[in-house]
Amino acid sequence: MKLCRLLLFIIPFSLVELVREVSSFNAAYRDFSPAFGRPSNTALPQRQRHLKSSQLCLASTTPPPPYPVRVAVMGGGNFGLALATVCARQGIPTTLLVRKQDIANSINSNHTHPEKMKEFVFPHTLRATTDPEECLPDATYIIHAVPVQYSRIFLDSVKDHIPPTTPVLSGSKGIETASLGFMADILKQTLGNERPYAFLSGPSFAKEICDGVATAVVIASEDLLLARDLASLLSDDSFRCFTTKDVMGVEIGGAVKNVIALAAGMCEGLGLGTNAMSGLVTRGCGEMRRLGLTLGARPSTIAGLSGVGDTFGTCFGPLSRNRKFGYRLGQGETMEEILASTSEVAEGVDTSIALVNFIKIKCKGYRLDLKFPILFGIADILEGNLTPDEGLKGIMNLPFVMENFDERY
Repeated sequence: MKLCRLLLFIIPFSLVELVREVSSFNAAYRDFSPAFGRPSNTALPQRQRHLKSSQLCLASTTPPPPYPVRVAVMGGGNFGLALATVCARQGIPTTLLVRKQDIANSINSNHTHPEKMKEFVFPHTLRATTDPEECLPDATYIIHAVPVQYSRIFLDSVKDHIPPTTPVLSGSKGIETASLGFMADILKQTLGNERPYAFLSGPSFAKEICDGVATAVVIASEDLLLARDLASLLSDDSFRCFTTKDVMGVEIGGAVKNVIALAAGMCEGLGLGTNAMSGLVTRGCGEMRRLGLTLGARPSTIAGLSGVGDTFGTCFGPLSRNRKFGYRLGQGETMEEILASTSEVAEGVDTSIALVNFIKIKCKGYRLDLKFPILFGIADILEGNLTPDEGLKGIMNLPFVMENFDERY
């Protein structure tokens, strides 16, 4: 009986001390953790102030950085500018690594880009430099937004400036033609296997992001805590990040959707109408799912933002470079004429041929061209083996099959 009274006397004081310790930890964590993407002297957004203690403790297992959060963005193209804007407009010190000094000068002095998205005035917290040593060594997070086909050479040139533990978020999509590797492969081969990586994808046109139009994307990482930290860092009222551990599914969606967009553009250029376009895009998503299942991706990822979501945006959006490229092919222009008349990169062109070679190596079975007729057909068109009209007619005259035939082969 005396023991029970003693416990009743001690336990309340112990609980009080425990609550004080947890509150003290959470206050320190809130002020410094990169999970919140804010320096210690910056107020937290309303939604983050209401996180439970357990959520705060689970947000990250890495020690807090010894300085306020800084972000470096590698790649001064449209998407690099957009992701840099997402960070900078939240007050996060952000540095954009560009190639030309005149571009850096314009961004730093006038807060405008002299060549891309000239109508935008970028946040004052965004600066630019041509010197990797100026922005990479002290970055809390590094965002990679260089096109896939140029990524390996670029990363080799800057890797000595990147600390071995700095997380890298990639916004690049596609397959490298030389190695048939996705961005995850390229990053690990150039920057090492031990570094934490994440991959951002989804329907996200750069202009609309800079306009502040509502945009939803997904961040994939094998380290889900890193994905959550990055989602918290980037998300605001107009840019929402979801998370997943399915890196392969996100990478497949980001690559295949560009090829489907080329096909959709050709369909539009040939004047085949809405019925044909809808059928083509739907069957293309079926091939994306089939490839994903073969490589271990989750069907839910393919059906999500990085798969079907990004495909819809790229196939039907007026800002899509891949759709525009396909449209011009459907109108009768040659690849040489299109490439000579534009500086924009249509990732689907290189990705298409690389993807077919990748499928031939990774996928088992007889007559893979019948299991991936759209992907194989677009590659044949780009290689000059078929005209767009012949390629799309060929798809309409394939052997009769069930809509969802056996996908385990």
